Amino acid sequence: MTILIWAGAGLTLCGVAMLLWCVLAAMKAKRSAAPDAEMRARLRRIVLINTAALGLSVLGLMAVILGISLG
Repeated sequence: MTILIWAGAGLTLCGVAMLLWCVLAAMKAKRSAAPDAEMRARLRRIVLINTAALGLSVLGLMAVILGISLG
């Protein structure tokens, strides 16, 4: 079960790194002087990646909890 715990921790860390990237990308998009439609398209893509990152983090945390429970 140790493998499940470490794999879950790795997934969670990847998800958190993606979340940090989303924050930085959103700040960069807001600072840019891009037209409104282009900024909305960028932010829509960032929101999609943000949702995927949250899902990845949740799956990783679930794997950690499962590994602890079974171990």
